[in-house]
Amino acid sequence: MMSAAQSQTTLVSILEALQCHFTWDLDPNRSVLLHRRDQLEDIGTEEGNSWLGHIYNLRGFVQYKLGLTEDAQSLFNKAAEAFRQMRSAVEGPWLVVNYGNLAWLNHHLGDQAESQAYLTKIDALMNKYPSPSQDELHPEIYAEKAWTLMKFSTDRKLVADYFQRAIKMQPDMVEWNTSHVMYSNKQLGADNLEKVRMAKEQDPENLYLAVYYLEQCAKKGERIEDEVRELARRVLRNPVSSYSGMKGLLRLYRNYVSIDEAIDLAEEALENHPDERYLKRCAALYYKWFIYFSDSRPKQSMIDRAISLHEEVILLYPHCSLMKEIDLAHIYAKSNHGQAKAEQIYQELLERDLEPAKKQVLYCTYAKYLNFDRQDCKGAIQYHMKAAAIPHQSAFRRKSIRVLGKFKDSSRDQVRRSKLEEFLENLQEP
Repeated sequence: MMSAAQSQTTLVSILEALQCHFTWDLDPNRSVLLHRRDQLEDIGTEEGNSWLGHIYNLRGFVQYKLGLTEDAQSLFNKAAEAFRQMRSAVEGPWLVVNYGNLAWLNHHLGDQAESQAYLTKIDALMNKYPSPSQDELHPEIYAEKAWTLMKFSTDRKLVADYFQRAIKMQPDMVEWNTSHVMYSNKQLGADNLEKVRMAKEQDPENLYLAVYYLEQCAKKGERIEDEVRELARRVLRNPVSSYSGMKGLLRLYRNYVSIDEAIDLAEEALENHPDERYLKRCAALYYKWFIYFSDSRPKQSMIDRAISLHEEVILLYPHCSLMKEIDLAHIYAKSNHGQAKAEQIYQELLERDLEPAKKQVLYCTYAKYLNFDRQDCKGAIQYHMKAAAIPHQSAFRRKSIRVLGKFKDSSRDQVRRSKLEEFLENLQEP
């Protein structure tokens, strides 16, 4: 007879063989988890979202990783219900990942009987709904794995491969093809626009895709102003969501129509939905762009509005506010008599206990502020060196290294030149 210890070992080995969020090597740090939680919450939960079950599944896993097991249980249950509503069926292969998550959660909670019950359900589903292709996962599993890794993995080729496998076996799933086309645009080559156009025809109600399509048209040199304005009316009528296309639409206005109209659109959206934090985040972003790239000095009223929005957004997204606080400091630097406040914000940020990657961001942006707003070349060099010295590969590190190289080449101070040359030669590679 199998001992309790042997039984436990067998259960764990079965759990480890499952396809679910607990076995997909998703092990981000707490900062990334908090950021992903905000992103997932901003997608919204309106009916008709074809990824709603996947959203709840991933939100549940994130909550579990953050130690919130009751929330995780509730969200996994909501995922199962969302799948049943979207697929108009009580059961199906789309529940395999969800049941795997619940099996793992109950195992961690110490309820081994409930965990085993979900394992039994998984076996029944896999026997009843085998994969159409021998030796491959079911397409529903590939699709959910691809969608999940979109949020956590940098391996774009792997994500695209999972989507392709799912679509090859089950080509009638419109949302899979849409996500694949949009995510894999860099790999699609010269016929990218045609593939996006075909996806748009198959998924006409997807406004996120409609925005993306217009952006691809604009990159090909097409005039899109009228289509952008027409699309804006549709986006404004839809429920607020980061999948609604609002952020991309504002980007289209900024790049191809008018940044003033982008501001007007953001304010109209906020007037319609004054309590939606995602819209406040979008509006704050575009006020920032207006101030950064204005040909003339912005009016103080515009700067004040940007400051107000950024301060609200920082409170609404407390766990991923570093960049917004940096933006706020830069906006204050553009304000009448705002230099002292800008410096105060930076000094408070510099005193924080940040992880190395965030320190690198802070040092690089503070160096830029010192150089351009304070005309403090010596201080700028010091903080670019601090950023470059952190062995974390990022756009901010590359920028600091590039700027230090320019300082070196342009410096007439031989001591400074030699010091920078030696520093750059001895930089530790990540």
